[in-house]
Amino acid sequence: MSSRKYQMDMCHGPLLGKMVWFTLPLILSSILQMAFHAIDMIVIGHFAPHESLAAVGSVGSINSLMVNVFSGLSVGTNVLVARYFGANDPKRIRHCVHTSMALALFGGIGLLLLGQVIATPLLRLVGTPDNVMSEASIYLRILFLAIPFLLFFNFGYAVLRAVGDTMRPMFFLIIAGAVNVVLNLFFVLVCGMHASGVALATLISHALSALFIYFALARNNTAIRLIWQYIRIDWRQFREILKIGLPAGVQSSCYSVSNMLIQASINTFGSLAIAGSAAAGTIEGFVGISSGACHQAALAFTAQNYGGKQLKRIKRSIFLAAGLSAACAMVLGFTLLLFDTELLQIVSSDPGVIEWGLRRMLVMFTTAWMMCVMDSLSGSLRGLGYSMTSTVSTLAGVCGFRIVWVLFVFPLHPTFEMLFSSYPVSWMMVAVFNASALCYIWKYKMIPLSRSWRP
Repeated sequence: MSSRKYQMDMCHGPLLGKMVWFTLPLILSSILQMAFHAIDMIVIGHFAPHESLAAVGSVGSINSLMVNVFSGLSVGTNVLVARYFGANDPKRIRHCVHTSMALALFGGIGLLLLGQVIATPLLRLVGTPDNVMSEASIYLRILFLAIPFLLFFNFGYAVLRAVGDTMRPMFFLIIAGAVNVVLNLFFVLVCGMHASGVALATLISHALSALFIYFALARNNTAIRLIWQYIRIDWRQFREILKIGLPAGVQSSCYSVSNMLIQASINTFGSLAIAGSAAAGTIEGFVGISSGACHQAALAFTAQNYGGKQLKRIKRSIFLAAGLSAACAMVLGFTLLLFDTELLQIVSSDPGVIEWGLRRMLVMFTTAWMMCVMDSLSGSLRGLGYSMTSTVSTLAGVCGFRIVWVLFVFPLHPTFEMLFSSYPVSWMMVAVFNASALCYIWKYKMIPLSRSWRP
């Protein structure tokens, strides 16, 4: 059966319907990923001491720091494949796909080796308490073993998203996530492994999802088909991927640096605060699911229509992605906030953990729509090829601002709420900048360029 049935032409036809059809599987995939991660936390929260929950919560920003540069490069793959697809250029698509998968493999193996060496020093750097250090170190080292599989999946998923295929990856995540849940229960309840058992289940599920994405590409009969012996770096495509993807990776890593600093501040409140923040963060992911999905929609639709020279559809894509993202975040945020205590009780029954979790949720759930608008506008900038513009705004408005906040504002009133207030303020700053940048690009870059597109 032809693989074209999974692909989407974003340059023609009803735009809103196609964007919803593209975005819905991404949102469902994110919900499933958050649900499976929440089950990790539930299993740890109910069947292990709170120190194990704190160990899992303390390593998230560190693990993200290690993978975000290479995961950011997959944004370059997403933009270029979408652009070549819109321009109907199969040769460049093939070169980009094989270069991308080579980056995933080589980069993943390099990070795996590096992570084994620096895991414990990084945990000490963020002030991980001594009573959770040993378990957190083991958990983090196992997660580093999963990085090659995670990057292979991320780059392969970027290729499929670029041509409009978001449905099959959703099913891959369902199967891998279900396996993860079963293995969590087995390793923690039967084997008594606590945090290390959760990490091992994650490793196996990432390996399974990578295998699925490989077969989806290898058995494809279009230009995105992956042929194992052709996996190598085309240096021209590599430079193009770096041009778009490296700023995105640096941006994501700087997010992680600022989040590590915030995590270090959370750690000063003690292990209950760490566990409560981790529990709230698990639920928090459900509020922001529209953010990532509409970021990807804005990126893919603007990139394909840029390649297809469809100026009006680019503009409509930007507005639709931002509106859909904000609306979803508002509905989810305020709905979940109505059941905040009950949701935290699912993750942990410890009253201390719940108390700290409620304090984080009140700030983050009511303002997450700002993050969604910021991210969708960032996706539009990247889809148009202005990845550096998005990165500069984020580095200054999110990463730099949060670091200044933690170092100079937070000490003036060192409360949990003051610490997390840095998030909505930084989101709004970057959203305003990104909107202004898009207006400038539209007026002075896109409209003059459109004249040269006309025959």
